[in-house]
Amino acid sequence: MSQSAPPPQPEPVDAVPPAQPAPTEAAPFAAQPGTVPPPLVAPAPPKDNVAVGLVAAFGAAVVAAAVYGVVIGLTKHEIGWAAVGVGFVIGLAAGRIGGRNPALSVVSAVLALGSVYLGQLVGEAMIGADTVGVSFNEVFFQHFGVVQEAWKADADPLTFVFFAIAAWAAFSAAKKAAA
Repeated sequence: MSQSAPPPQPEPVDAVPPAQPAPTEAAPFAAQPGTVPPPLVAPAPPKDNVAVGLVAAFGAAVVAAAVYGVVIGLTKHEIGWAAVGVGFVIGLAAGRIGGRNPALSVVSAVLALGSVYLGQLVGEAMIGADTVGVSFNEVFFQHFGVVQEAWKADADPLTFVFFAIAAWAAFSAAKKAAA
């Protein structure tokens, strides 16, 4: 047995399609019939990877100390913008990767102090190795006490200004990078 489909029913004449809001001057691009509104996107959750941020800041501090030391060793001068760069790189790494935790800014400043100190020691060792005519490794690793004494003898008020500059740069960069 086969059944046939019922015949189509005519639409009532008095049916009026629903009214669409007309674009106005306040909203010239009002939704058109049949359009789908864009999906709402939730903002990304704030990062809070303190441990990963600390590891990144420590790695950046070691690399920045090496680069700063090489700059000092090659130029035989401390350079202020390089100290700013040391602090900035450390703070940037901590803030971008670690998030908004206020401890990251403080730790970044402390790491910047250590990084500048280590970089200055590397620079002293490079200068000493060049002066004496031996390898950097021998001076830095076998005569580290002599390197520290040379650093103390060469330290002046400007040396400590570079410490402050690097710590300030790290602190502020960590806060700004996390924002």
